[in-house]
Amino acid sequence: MVPNHPFWPLVVYRGVVRLPEEFDPAAVLEELFEVNGWGDSWRNGIYDYVHYHSRIHEVLGVAAGTAKVRFGGKKGRTLSLKAGDVAVLPAGTGHQCLSASDDFLVVGAYPPFGTYDECTTAQEHDGALATIRKVGRPRKDPVYGSKGPLLQIWKKT
Repeated sequence: MVPNHPFWPLVVYRGVVRLPEEFDPAAVLEELFEVNGWGDSWRNGIYDYVHYHSRIHEVLGVAAGTAKVRFGGKKGRTLSLKAGDVAVLPAGTGHQCLSASDDFLVVGAYPPFGTYDECTTAQEHDGALATIRKVGRPRKDPVYGSKGPLLQIWKKT
């Protein structure tokens, strides 16, 4: 069971990051996220099993390739992602890579508060529900900064 977030939606920015050939596309995403206060970045793919983070939000920027990623758990929505796309997941959002091109590469990062965890079992669900609500709204949008649309979409509650 995936709780997802009780009031903040997944936000996907399509083709939002221009990835010039003369630069390392992953480095471009890392720098963009870091400038906007989202750090602890990593490079990899997306796990092929359903998981979510109950204590922190996550941004996923596609540096290369394409993938079909299911958001929201087993009954969630499958989206096709490609280089330049960015997905911002509020705490609790289930995600799973269903298929990907051989060159698929993601840069992930996190806001400056919260603690990384990985939830995968039904036994974690009830505790996660309480924890997810306590994760605060980020101060900056990982792509657009302090005036980004994420801050309007994820209104304070």
